[in-house]
Amino acid sequence: MDNRTFSHVLLDQFEGRSGGSNTRFRWDGEGWIGTDWNRLWIKSEGFVDHSSVSDGDQELLYDRPIPRMKYFDAQVGVRADLDSGPARVWSAVGIEGLAPYSFEFAPTLYIRNDGRVAGRINGAYSLRFTQRTVLEPQVELNFYSKDDPEREIGSGFSDLDSGLRLRYEINRKFAPYVGYTYEGAFGGSAKYRSNNGEAVGTSSFVFGVRIWH
Repeated sequence: MDNRTFSHVLLDQFEGRSGGSNTRFRWDGEGWIGTDWNRLWIKSEGFVDHSSVSDGDQELLYDRPIPRMKYFDAQVGVRADLDSGPARVWSAVGIEGLAPYSFEFAPTLYIRNDGRVAGRINGAYSLRFTQRTVLEPQVELNFYSKDDPEREIGSGFSDLDSGLRLRYEINRKFAPYVGYTYEGAFGGSAKYRSNNGEAVGTSSFVFGVRIWH
């Protein structure tokens, strides 16, 4: 029984983001297959804006529980930035799990063969008002050791994607939601956006659905 194979797929964000006259589509999902001790994870996220894909991030990871560290798994693998911009491939190592008070926490370090290093911190918390109504604050922070002009990424604290979503679980596996998001660029990344006439910070109304299987 310890070697029984399980699987799980979660489409956490499948949403439209409307800010003024512009509406973009966002997806963010993950899935795994394996036993209690060895799992293969796939993660994917990105934006679609006027048929152009940006912030495309696909990850393939090996996952294993961390001894004597309850509710956390170690993950190692590869990340590929695949979208309308130049492709980038990184090695990935991180942890994912539940911190005290059921706070979802996932810091990951990425390394490329040219000496570039990147970091990402994901965090979220589900505040349940009723058995079906859930408010979820969420944040993603990104850091880079060097500029990448071709992808318009600056070194240091590069950008954040944050949101507050109120969902109603019609059942445990299907939950439409509405909410608010804020995307911000900082440092060199903010300069790239300003030079291109883009907003450094964007607030949006969100409508979408959360699905898991």
